[in-house]
Amino acid sequence: MKAPTNGSGDAGRVLAIIMGGGQGTRLYPLTRERAKPAVPLAGKYRLVDIPISNCINSGIRRIFLLTQFNSASLHRHVYGSFKFDHFSNGFVEILAAEQTPTSTTWYEGTADAVRKNLPHFAPRRFDYALILSGDQLYRMDFRQLLARHIETGAELTIATTPVDRRAATSLGIMQTDTDLRITRFEEKPKDPAVLDELALPQEARQTYGVTGEGDRYLASMGIYLFNRQVLWEALDNDLTDFGKDIIPTAIQQRRVYAYIFQDYWEDIGTIRSFFEANLDLTSELPRFNFFDMNAPIYTRPRFLPSSKINGARVDHSVVADGCILNHCEIAHCVIGLRTLVDHGSRLKRCIVMGADAYESQESIEEHAAAGIPRIGIGRNTVIEEAIIDKNARIGDGCVLSPAGKAENMDGPNFYIRDGILIIPKGAVVPHGTRL
Repeated sequence: MKAPTNGSGDAGRVLAIIMGGGQGTRLYPLTRERAKPAVPLAGKYRLVDIPISNCINSGIRRIFLLTQFNSASLHRHVYGSFKFDHFSNGFVEILAAEQTPTSTTWYEGTADAVRKNLPHFAPRRFDYALILSGDQLYRMDFRQLLARHIETGAELTIATTPVDRRAATSLGIMQTDTDLRITRFEEKPKDPAVLDELALPQEARQTYGVTGEGDRYLASMGIYLFNRQVLWEALDNDLTDFGKDIIPTAIQQRRVYAYIFQDYWEDIGTIRSFFEANLDLTSELPRFNFFDMNAPIYTRPRFLPSSKINGARVDHSVVADGCILNHCEIAHCVIGLRTLVDHGSRLKRCIVMGADAYESQESIEEHAAAGIPRIGIGRNTVIEEAIIDKNARIGDGCVLSPAGKAENMDGPNFYIRDGILIIPKGAVVPHGTRL
């Protein structure tokens, strides 16, 4: 499998490939009707906005997004958010899984997804392929990763983040020499003797300024920068996954180096990690700063009115555009677009994703006549430790909390995952419900 010839070596010669995610079972029911990268984040964004914004801020403007599962809403969001002018070569192009005369299967893994799309990448002039995940929260200047890649003469560079011994047991850990050339990869190591061997040497910690108490380990972030020809050759086989298959093989055969990233990074892989990452944004000094205009996070322009606060008490919360909060109490919550919270209701440690559109008066009256609440949160309702997905209808006088219930369970119009109550998209919670 031969790749076309290379060109120069700056960020303009990088092609970004973002993985659109599989079924996202650990984020269910948020992924019941959408792909993982389409899950709403921080009130007004989607997870996919993070890697795309990082690319744009790094001068990488040619971006492919590979999608397969529940991808309709992801497609709508991306096409409505990222449009480059006609006088640049920038694009964000979606490549959905497809059957062809030579392949009748869907994507069978991350590496297989990239392999099936090599014919789409081949006509592009680029030196480097940057493989990214679509469901992580971080801010990275990929130009620094590229500079490190060129400086070391690497054929493949893997972005890593230092973690402690406890976190190392649930991540893919790289062992390196003092120059950060990767010599070994272990997936979720549990054996204490193996962990001792994988710890980053003190000399390397000092050289590269790795901070933190105790042993530190270099965990893979799932971000890979390949030389173009190396990517073609690495995929000239039937291996299906980068992390499990391609990377371990490349470490044995190629010049593979680690790039150390020491800022905030969160893999949004579970309901608990999603919940805590969102609620951290309500703190006075959140670990991820959406207010950093040196590297802004871009999303779809919606042209909504400013939110309206009518006698409400709002404490340490994020409130997105177009909301109406009527004489209610909101504490440590993320309130999404077009959210209505009515009189006397109290929300604490909640993520409310809002609504896709404002409900018409006709619809409100029609539903009220049938005893069904309007979209939003009704009067005198108390909600704690919960995620309220989009377009949910929660009635008056409800009490919703996971307290006293199993860590994981399914109900008729709710779920509990990782000890967090979830009201799924479009669900109806009748007046007076107590969960």
